[in-house]
Amino acid sequence: MRLLGVEARAGVGAGLCAAALVVGLAAAPARADGALPALPGGAAAVTPGRPGAGWALKDTGKDARFRGLAAVSRSTAWVAGSKGTVLRTVDGGRSWQDVSPPGAVAEGLELRDVEAFDARRAVALSIGEGEASRVLRTEDGGATWTETFRNPDPRAFYDCLTFFDSRHGLAMSDPVDGKFRILSTDDGGRSWRVLPAEGMPAALPGEAGFAASGQCLVAAGPRDVWLATGGGATARVLHSADRGLTWRAAESTLPAGDPARGVFALAFRDRTRGLAVGGDYRTGQASPQAAAVSSDGGRTWSRAATPPPAYRSGAAWYPYGGGTALAVGPTGTDVTLDGGHTWRSLEAGSFDTVDCAPDAGCWAAGEKGRVARLERR
Repeated sequence: MRLLGVEARAGVGAGLCAAALVVGLAAAPARADGALPALPGGAAAVTPGRPGAGWALKDTGKDARFRGLAAVSRSTAWVAGSKGTVLRTVDGGRSWQDVSPPGAVAEGLELRDVEAFDARRAVALSIGEGEASRVLRTEDGGATWTETFRNPDPRAFYDCLTFFDSRHGLAMSDPVDGKFRILSTDDGGRSWRVLPAEGMPAALPGEAGFAASGQCLVAAGPRDVWLATGGGATARVLHSADRGLTWRAAESTLPAGDPARGVFALAFRDRTRGLAVGGDYRTGQASPQAAAVSSDGGRTWSRAATPPPAYRSGAAWYPYGGGTALAVGPTGTDVTLDGGHTWRSLEAGSFDTVDCAPDAGCWAAGEKGRVARLERR
């Protein structure tokens, strides 16, 4: 489903890939003595919620809206957005390379998701009806791109993609013939096939995904994946434990009943502990209960006792400390230190998506070329 600035096919609306990175590295545990863990090179981790930690803007020199973000490390990140724009940094945001696919720029494609394996290999998704939905892949840091999928079905509209590892990944489309459509790859995004629809439950009337932050389809571990929905009578989270072959739907507690409401982003720390954020994306509309938590792999969801104060479109777990996570949206950033039960404001400033790398490199991106890294100030 399209979102914010692009008319929707099923009303208004649009895709949290996850917060889980495709590099497959495990997050380090917090130290028992409460001290900040050491990062490679001896630096101390910058922990959201601690005094002095906040977003440091990095000048990209672009005005595109970046809803796709892949944090590889504190030094390396990729962003993808409007006008076919893809940028890459390998020096912590001090400089950015414009590695946009020429064809995507020429056609003004909306690149709403990007998943990066490292500084050279990445897969990007453009959204839209029919042939506007495409998958592009690079193996040389964006110097060249190969189109590996172009949607042939005018009824399909792809929103998000995610990877379990460097080979296995999925992409999801809004419902076709009454069910969400799942695209699968087992060769790192070089080729794709549509999975059988038999294992997918029926979609609700008006239900779709939100292409808002690349986080409406997220994976954790080698086989578990979750899909976020909105636009229907209830906002749901669908879970698959077999890489997208079979799915089970669960109702969330987030606002629903309108094309502009639902779950906009998911983040799973592992195969059991998950966060959902969203609400009503329309400016000035209240979004009470816009966050939920799950401790059983998405089978059930409970409301956050103190949710973020407004609609949030992106979320990510912080690698150090079991209960720390970030949520972002047009009106600010919030942090939780207790696994999503209570949230408090970190700072104002508009972002659409957030991602944290295993080395505690956390990045956020959004409108007007805004990209930032979490730093001590």
